[in-house]
Amino acid sequence: MKKILLASAIASLFSVTAHAQSSVTLYGIIDEGVQFNSNARNTVNGANVGGRQVALDSTSGLNGSRWGLKGAEDLGGGLKAIFTLESGVNLNNGAFGQGSTPFGRQAFVGLSSTQFGTLTLGRQYDEVVTFVQPVTSTGYLGGSNLISHPGDLDNLNNTLRTNNTIKYATPSFNGLTAGVELSLGGQAGNVSGGGGYSAGVAYANGPITLGAAYNYFKNPTGTTAGTGLFTDNVSGSTSLSGALNSAYASATSYQVAAAGGTYAIGPALIGLSYSNTKYQSIISLNGSSATFNDVEAGLKWNFTPTLYAGVAYNYTKGNAVNGTDLGNQHYNQVSLLTDYSLSKRTDVYILGALQKAAGKSSTGANAVADIGNLGDSSNSRQALVRVALRHKF
Repeated sequence: MKKILLASAIASLFSVTAHAQSSVTLYGIIDEGVQFNSNARNTVNGANVGGRQVALDSTSGLNGSRWGLKGAEDLGGGLKAIFTLESGVNLNNGAFGQGSTPFGRQAFVGLSSTQFGTLTLGRQYDEVVTFVQPVTSTGYLGGSNLISHPGDLDNLNNTLRTNNTIKYATPSFNGLTAGVELSLGGQAGNVSGGGGYSAGVAYANGPITLGAAYNYFKNPTGTTAGTGLFTDNVSGSTSLSGALNSAYASATSYQVAAAGGTYAIGPALIGLSYSNTKYQSIISLNGSSATFNDVEAGLKWNFTPTLYAGVAYNYTKGNAVNGTDLGNQHYNQVSLLTDYSLSKRTDVYILGALQKAAGKSSTGANAVADIGNLGDSSNSRQALVRVALRHKF
């Protein structure tokens, strides 16, 4: 009898230990603010006449509001099983984000090894987001639509996710990391359609952080919901919604090359980045291609441990396509931010952006401003101001 009781006690001990080696964490960010738009899209009798707008917004702040679950199980020998399920949420109507996709931000499972790196499978961020976003203003100031590059052409504000994706990341080798990603697409009858690949590398040492990455996707506009990079949500909604690039939806391929770096000196962090985006062989434009070049410079200044401010300037230039002025457009944008922490998990901030457009948009009409894909202005100028409260849990 004593032996049986002893065996039961030992079994219980091992059970508790095994349980302690596994974890599941509920987490999230609530970012709600009052947002003023000087010239919001307002269609009357088929024409955009614009108009001022003041509204509550929980999806365009420094962090899009979200909640998620992440977990890990220790398998021994430095190996873990991991998973993440993360959903965007609109506080003001209770809807899911990312085109009403329930776990539209991230949804993956994988294995992580301290010696061999991490392998994950599911809906994930591409390598441009993983390796270059941290060294852009979107990374070191905040992932707001009011800071993002016009149209988020290069996806450095993470508008797009990659479905059906296998992703590998190396461990860190003295500050050097790298990763590769393969998206298997998912279009019936077209094995490679909607699929793509990306690769990236980053280096961090002392005050210097550098990152570079490349993305390529074939047939980015899917014929059915959830297929294609531009139509990756369950609703089939496309990210190409503004005049800036909406006419390029029929491109047979999409590619982005981006690189950037930051340098920290005292209370300041200085950033510089560049990206090149191409919509290739656009069917609706007789096989022509469109190219955008983007340059950004930014500064973050930490006044105290609880107060910082930042500024970012961005210039985007699109080339003319199809032998006309169509697509010959450029955008100047300035963003300003001040953030004050009330605690480790709660802060308040004020954020503003001003954009001016010129030239001819992808539709051939006069280019119009559109900060963060929040909607075309009725003219070449647009300003947005946001006052918000952010809480992390």
